Amino acid sequence: MKKALLFFVVIFSINLHAQTNKYTGTYKAVHNFNESGVIEYTLVLGSNGTFTFHNYRKISLKNPEENSYGKGTWKIEKDNTLYFYTKVNSGLDDKYTLDFTNTKARYHTKSPRDKSDKMVKNHLRFYDSEIPWVKGWKLFKI
Repeated sequence: MKKALLFFVVIFSINLHAQTNKYTGTYKAVHNFNESGVIEYTLVLGSNGTFTFHNYRKISLKNPEENSYGKGTWKIEKDNTLYFYTKVNSGLDDKYTLDFTNTKARYHTKSPRDKSDKMVKNHLRFYDSEIPWVKGWKLFKI
């Protein structure tokens, strides 16, 4: 009985780890405008369930560069839906000021049933957040 239980725990752990690896990696979006303006979002999802976020903004030559950061944990609670959390006590400090708690994103990829030649880049689409400018983001996996 103990061997059977151990077997099921090991299989479950391997399966969970394999599902998480599908989502881990670096996601990015770059928006260029006004010849010298750029907004760049970079999100790194770690296999240990942590994430870091960096927002770089340079609107024009006249305005200074702006950087904002966030970090915390992420998990999958439903198929292809990621939930982000930031611990207010330990996750926020002078550098990491963005609180991603209650932020949700959906992972989009080409369906295995789609046999067409259509190319679909894997990406995260953010649809809910308490940070107003996060909703609607589309960050592509690189």
